[in-house]
Amino acid sequence: MKVSLNKITKKGKALYLAYDQGLEHGPSTDFNDKNVDPNYIINIAQKGKFQGIVFQKGIAEKYNSEIKKSKIPLIIKLNGKTSLYKGEAIARQLCTVKEAISLGAKAIGYTIYIGSSHESLMMHEFEKIEEEAHAKGLPIILWVYPRGKGIKSDTSKEIMSYASRVGLELGADIIKIKYGGNPDDLKWAVKSAGKTKVVVAGGPPALESALLKQTSDIIKAGAIGLAVGRNLWQNPKPFDLTKKIQKIIWK
Repeated sequence: MKVSLNKITKKGKALYLAYDQGLEHGPSTDFNDKNVDPNYIINIAQKGKFQGIVFQKGIAEKYNSEIKKSKIPLIIKLNGKTSLYKGEAIARQLCTVKEAISLGAKAIGYTIYIGSSHESLMMHEFEKIEEEAHAKGLPIILWVYPRGKGIKSDTSKEIMSYASRVGLELGADIIKIKYGGNPDDLKWAVKSAGKTKVVVAGGPPALESALLKQTSDIIKAGAIGLAVGRNLWQNPKPFDLTKKIQKIIWK
């Protein structure tokens, strides 16, 4: 079945609101009394008219009625891990494609840590997920994050482009990669992704001016947008910042 990105893009571009950090980082690292509540995040996504909101299965299930009322496309991450284990990175499947569809997902996400000694396990698992999702016409966003003893810099030109190419070779519709700050490097990564679209991770909290400059670089390099989390829902004025980012993406 042909997969369309129309439900999770606008005019071919996108701004996604990511909120899988509770599992990945833990609440004490990223949350405060306000943004620890998923309803606060759903409200930002709704008022900001994002092209998608990224949740793990549990929040997608427990807050399903609120998500549906927001009319923001739901993207469910199918795998994940905590930050407590310090060995070679691996994230195994936690939610099925069938469950994601039943919860109203318009797309699914999955992370592969290339360079990890466990990368082949995640690739094999992803192949099964991709086959099922695409059979149902569901787009796949693949988080491709370089990790492992052999990775010296996860945002070098070589590694960024390798991450992008992995997404293309594995059949992802959109890939999410980290950006090292060099627009020319990102241009090569986007070219390496071929027909697979590229979004860039928002990353850890940064100065607003730096985030806006990064957004401009990202769009000029050919990426379709961002998947941003902490930089928005930790910001005291998330709606103002959202408008500024959107103005750059859709100018």
